[in-house]
Amino acid sequence: MNQPNIGEKIITWGLKETQEMIDFAGKHNVTADVEVVPIDYVNTAMERLEKADVRYRFVIDIGNTLKAA
Repeated sequence: MNQPNIGEKIITWGLKETQEMIDFAGKHNVTADVEVVPIDYVNTAMERLEKADVRYRFVIDIGNTLKAA
């Protein structure tokens, strides 16, 4: 039986279900492995994605980028 992956499932959920999932993750210390990168690293990050040189997901640090401007 093929089960949808969690990303596909989230799209069909509503806000209530999404909030329940976030609350569950917080309560049980479920975290995501990410690599936070500055906006000026985006081109390099894209090159790394193309080369499959990424262990986690990239998160672009917009907050610090805006502070520097």
